[in-house]
Amino acid sequence: MHVLRNDPAFIPELDFVMEQDGRLIGQNMFMKTVINADDGRDIPVLTMGPIGILPELKRQGYGKKLLDFSLKKAAELGFGAVLFEGNIQFYSHCGFDYARKFGIRYHDLPEGSDDSFFLCRELIPGYLSGVTGVYQTPGGYYVDDADVESFDRQFPPKEKLKLPGQLFD
Repeated sequence: MHVLRNDPAFIPELDFVMEQDGRLIGQNMFMKTVINADDGRDIPVLTMGPIGILPELKRQGYGKKLLDFSLKKAAELGFGAVLFEGNIQFYSHCGFDYARKFGIRYHDLPEGSDDSFFLCRELIPGYLSGVTGVYQTPGGYYVDDADVESFDRQFPPKEKLKLPGQLFD
């Protein structure tokens, strides 16, 4: 998060936390990125995340409330679409669909590969009409593993879990 917040693609106006009784229970943030359209244009879009809710409060509607609120704010700021990696079983309830249905391909993914993790939602209806191309993940999401390990050593050790709905280990 600290790396993303220092990235030029970070949008401070779209950095949200959710509190309950003075306790932080969730967060979501957005970054600017582009679709390199097949016709040579760069189409400005957003990507999202990480988004999270405290584990003990999951499946109680908090994540959907946070997501709906943050998407509404992104639309109010005039952003046209959001693309990101997520679980369609959850995000379809918030208006997301497979990015391939919009003609958008995930960068570096060989043709014919499983792209069911790659989702899209137009915030402005028709924003992606006539657009086909390749989505580019903002550079801030690429973090060196050694830097992560160094940062994590500042905190007490935790057990790494694989939770329901998690896409990757």
